[in-house]
Amino acid sequence: MTLLCLVLLSLGPSPHPMMENAGTGYRAEVEKWRADRIRRLTADDGWLTVIALSWLQEGDNRVGSAPTSRIVLPPGQTSNLGTIRLSRGEARFSVAPGVAVTHDGKPVTTIALASDAAGRPTVVRHGTLSFYLIARGGRLGVRVKDSANAVRRRFQGIESFPVRETWRVRARFERYEPKKSIPIPNVLGGVTQEPSPGAVLFTLGGREYRLDAVEEKGEEDLFLIFADQTNGRETYGAGRFLYAPRPGADGTTVVDFNKAYNPPCAFTPFATCPLPPPQNRLPIPVEAGEKRSGDH
Repeated sequence: MTLLCLVLLSLGPSPHPMMENAGTGYRAEVEKWRADRIRRLTADDGWLTVIALSWLQEGDNRVGSAPTSRIVLPPGQTSNLGTIRLSRGEARFSVAPGVAVTHDGKPVTTIALASDAAGRPTVVRHGTLSFYLIARGGRLGVRVKDSANAVRRRFQGIESFPVRETWRVRARFERYEPKKSIPIPNVLGGVTQEPSPGAVLFTLGGREYRLDAVEEKGEEDLFLIFADQTNGRETYGAGRFLYAPRPGADGTTVVDFNKAYNPPCAFTPFATCPLPPPQNRLPIPVEAGEKRSGDH
C-alpha cells in the first residue's frame, strides 16, 4: 500500500458534512452569479455610491453642503442645490438659481418627486451626485449617491466560502393559506409587517429547518432574510439575504446558500436593511456564500 493511501486511511471520513466539492458546471454558475453581484454593487448607482440619508420634514428642506441644510451633502459640493418642499405626503424639488440639475438626461428647474414606494423613484442628478426619495415606515427620506465615492474606489471585492453543492438544497414550500403578514425588524429600530406567502423547509445534516419567505413588490423570487452561527465572525453580524425561485408544480424549490449575500448595510450606514425575524435564525453555521465585508 502506498504512503498516500495510508495517509488517507488514517484521516478517515470527513468530519464535516459540507466538504463536497462542486461540479464544474455548477461552480461556473455560482461564479457568474457572484460576478453579476459585484457588477451591480460597484455600478455607477450601486450601494457603494451611497453617501447620505436624510429624512424630510413638512415644509421646505434645503439640499446642499451648507451645515444648515436639511439634506446635507459632503464638503466641497454645491452649498445650495435647491429645496424639496414636502406637503401632505407630496414632494417637489425646486433647483437653486444657476445650478445644473437633470432628470433622465434633461435639465429641470422644478420637478415632482415620486418615491420608491410606487416602484421606480424619480432620480435627479448634479455632476457625480444623484438623489431620490425612499418611503420607510410612513416617512419620506432622501438617499444621496456619488459615483465618485471613495468607498467605491477602494473596494477590493468580497471573499466567499468555497462553492459546495451540498449547500444547494431542495426545499419543500409550505404555502400559507391565506397569505399572512410577518413582523420584520430593521436597522432603524422599527418593525414593518411584510407579506409572507409561505415558508421553505429543507434538510441539512439530517435535521429539518425552515425559513419564512417574504414577498417583495415587483420581485418574482422568494426573499429569505436569515441569520446563522457564522454571523459576527466569518459573516456579517446582522445576517444575510438570499433569493429562492417560486415553487414549481411539485411544490418544491431550491435554496442555494452559495448565493447568500451581505445586505447593503454591510457597506454603508445609510441603508435601511431588514433584519432576520426570530424564526429565521438558524442554529447552525452556514459556511456558504459571502463572508464578512465592509465596516458597518
